[in-house]
Amino acid sequence: MDAERQLSSGDLMHATHDEVEQFVTSQGRQIMNELLRDHFALRGQAEARTDVVGSDGQTRKHVRRNTARTLVTTVGPVPVPRIAYLGHGLSSLHPTDAELNLPADTFSFEVRRQVAMLSAEVSFERAGQQFEELTGVHVALRQVEDLTRAAAVDMDAFYMDGRGDLATEPTSELLVLTADQKGVVMRREHLRPGTREKAETSRPKLESRHTKGEKPNRKRMATVAAVYTVAPHLRSVDAIVAGLRHIKLAPDTRTPRPPRPESKRVWASVEASLPVVITQLFDEAERRDPLHRKKWLMVLDGDPKLEQAARREAKRRKVKLTLVLDFIHALEYLWRAGHALHAEGSTELETWVLDRLTSLLQGNVSSVAAGMRRSATKRGLAASVRAPIDRAANYFLKRKSMMRYHELLALGAPIASGVIEGTCRSLVNDRLDITGARWSVEGAEAVLRLRAILRSGDWNDYWGFHTHAEHDRNHASRYADDSVPDVASPCKLALLRGVR
Repeated sequence: MDAERQLSSGDLMHATHDEVEQFVTSQGRQIMNELLRDHFALRGQAEARTDVVGSDGQTRKHVRRNTARTLVTTVGPVPVPRIAYLGHGLSSLHPTDAELNLPADTFSFEVRRQVAMLSAEVSFERAGQQFEELTGVHVALRQVEDLTRAAAVDMDAFYMDGRGDLATEPTSELLVLTADQKGVVMRREHLRPGTREKAETSRPKLESRHTKGEKPNRKRMATVAAVYTVAPHLRSVDAIVAGLRHIKLAPDTRTPRPPRPESKRVWASVEASLPVVITQLFDEAERRDPLHRKKWLMVLDGDPKLEQAARREAKRRKVKLTLVLDFIHALEYLWRAGHALHAEGSTELETWVLDRLTSLLQGNVSSVAAGMRRSATKRGLAASVRAPIDRAANYFLKRKSMMRYHELLALGAPIASGVIEGTCRSLVNDRLDITGARWSVEGAEAVLRLRAILRSGDWNDYWGFHTHAEHDRNHASRYADDSVPDVASPCKLALLRGVR
């Protein structure tokens, strides 16, 4: 074999290991390409003629052999010979295309899968470069974007119908829903109407840079959602405050590590409105607990739009939902209020904040709010100075029903939004917020969908569902009764020619 001779030739016998490895890799791709060509050629030779009736009810009576199409695979382009069935004024049909489940364009599903996975993690340009480095196959930038969008089209159908009966899976008693919003920098024409109008009518104060308040008009909000079940995790107020202080407790008083979320699904959408995503969130929760036997909790960061949407949806479905305000969010309000009373960086400030946090975690929301206001009044603080204190007090009283932390801790329920904060970073920031990125709605939505499937651990199941859906769209739907005729030959096939 030529490759064997070259490996023992003088040039390669004095080459470095990486040069030899690159040569063997290149030769290996060529051998695999030849194997794939031989396999498709053999199937083309063995294809038996059959009766072919299209979805229009018309029989294709004319046959044209030796027609072929090119399929771009991970080992390079290969021809796929097959029989064409034709009729006057009728579209041609190729049953072998259906048997092989060939895609509508030239790129194989393995090419699509690898490109989609790369595009979910790095820029489209870098995804194309990495794919070419790995396979030697070039995919143009525009084609990378198109393949990424095409790969994501079946996510909604998969999560609605493609995962079996989730309600039969054994899971823990706490069902947790959580959501947040994150801005994505968009091309101007892809902003929501109100934001686009502001962007078009605003005029920057300076020519060389944006000033404060001028950047937000370039973003569109993505709604991020997560749902999971989790076992109760009992911990004390003292343990939580000690954790904030980074104090290591004695071994006999340490809280066990929190249980991991079960069957966690995360997703985000820049295309769908906030109410639509909240509806999807409740749909997913009901697939897991259709009889509402679990304890439903929804952890939020205080965004009133999210609160209102969650309350409406829970009322519509007649589900008992406990809204939980992320205690870290409440802690930030305490820090801002504390700065009006104590010096920045002082131990008095930290003590003041953590004492009131302890009281909040014990369920004394009204007392904390009243005490903060009394302190401001006794000190005779001006209205502008005490404003953070009044804001915090009003904020706590308005969300008192979401701050029953003593009851939640006794239940072993989560009281922080770490899951959704991490999801925002993982789904949105790490990919869509890369330097210089300006997104279209379609491109951003596709990437968010693929990242969500990957982060939810459903990639392999989703890809099988997607390829079956592509078969139905591209092939089965073109034949009578959605039934593709069998083209396998009953004769004994010759073996592939030997390739060492």
